[in-house]
Amino acid sequence: MSQLTTDLIKLNNLQLASKLVSDELLLGIQTSRRSGIGTEFEQFRHYSPGDDPKRIDWKLFAKTGHYLVRESATESNQQVRLLIDLSGSMNYTEAGVSRLQYAKILLASLAYLSNRQSDQLSLYSLQNGAVQALVPAGKQAFQKIVAILDIAQAAGAWENRSASVPEFSRKQAEVLIIASDFLQVDDEWVKLIQGVAGPRREIVIFQLLGNEEVNFSMNGFYRFQDLETGKEIELQADAIRDTVRQRASAYLTKLEESLRIPHVRLIRARLSDPIALVLKQFLTS
Repeated sequence: MSQLTTDLIKLNNLQLASKLVSDELLLGIQTSRRSGIGTEFEQFRHYSPGDDPKRIDWKLFAKTGHYLVRESATESNQQVRLLIDLSGSMNYTEAGVSRLQYAKILLASLAYLSNRQSDQLSLYSLQNGAVQALVPAGKQAFQKIVAILDIAQAAGAWENRSASVPEFSRKQAEVLIIASDFLQVDDEWVKLIQGVAGPRREIVIFQLLGNEEVNFSMNGFYRFQDLETGKEIELQADAIRDTVRQRASAYLTKLEESLRIPHVRLIRARLSDPIALVLKQFLTS
């Protein structure tokens, strides 16, 4: 049975939560011993030019249509950059789960998995329109990342400045993983992604959304607040339902189209989705 996000939050222990999610995920992915390469199978990754075709898992190819290579902890040495959005809209909450809490557990779980296979981990944040390095790659990076994520707070607006990501090493495989609502005013997120995308950098975007943000099924009179600016407005939910749904659908469609560029993957998750299932989609699709 999947661990509910609310249960993970109640643990109040981000490192333990990340281990529980990761262990649940690994139980759902076939593991095995394989002689000759590494010591223990850890995960699948997409086939890259130069890999030995004999390492492709052909049974999995028959099921998924994807060329996947088994990789062990002793083989991986790629850079994994984690980026968490800390703008005020990340405080959005549904059913007791905030977007920020969900993002923390998701990124901590990915850090746990990456640490198991000896990836080089680092952590960045985006706040007030600027990308900041929080934890550099190095010894005990995983523990430091968990500690920083644990105390991270979201506040403020994007400020629509031209954010940039520090120049990354181009000597080895690199993955940039972003957790955000990906809500924007003037394509600032899209411009940031377009500025850093490249053949040596895979970008994975987890767009975290609430059910009401998309479905907007509320009834009655509400006071709505902009979590970034603090501005409030009182509206009858029934009167704006169709407009909100149409605009949300149009925005999400436009964003998806804008991010159909090489080496960029967009994964959408609802705050009600079990985190292990979201990560399974990332690792196996």
